[in-house]
Amino acid sequence: MERTKALEIVEKQLTKARFEHTIRVMETALDLAKHYGVNERKVEMAAILHDYAKYRDPAEMKRWIIEEKLPQDLLDYHPELWHAPVGAKMVAREVGIDDSEILSAITWHTTGKQKMSLLDQIIFIADYIEPGRDFPGVEEVRAIVKDDIDQACWLAARNTITYLMSKNQPIYPDTFQLYNEKLGRNMNAK
Repeated sequence: MERTKALEIVEKQLTKARFEHTIRVMETALDLAKHYGVNERKVEMAAILHDYAKYRDPAEMKRWIIEEKLPQDLLDYHPELWHAPVGAKMVAREVGIDDSEILSAITWHTTGKQKMSLLDQIIFIADYIEPGRDFPGVEEVRAIVKDDIDQACWLAARNTITYLMSKNQPIYPDTFQLYNEKLGRNMNAK
């Protein structure tokens, strides 16, 4: 699918502000893809489509979680997390994208997980650091992302966990697992 067509499809699903965010994620992700030598076409599609389901009705997403046999523990967490794994299923069915690497990057862009591919990591971190984001810790992640994407993902997971804990919010287990995996790599590198 060409960029223009993908953008037309996703623009209909998003608010103006979220569509502008998507453009920034795409640009950030493409920059990282060039830097890390990752397939730019796949990165571009994953970045454009990563928030495809962002504004779907929670009841509809709940049905998708149940019917598509997605991890049922998702239902124990805030619906904000649902748009990523549900979005990957919707993108496959409604948009016709069947590339497993693109769908994986969409699935894991909010929580992250252990053993993410480089494509997964690029979408995860591009969504986190795109230029429109402004929150404590984002500059630290931006500063190291081209030197060490593993450390950037670890910092993003750490910052997310810290933020959610400060709000007394539950944290999806895959985010902890990402944190622990990357922490181990950082400790072994020292």
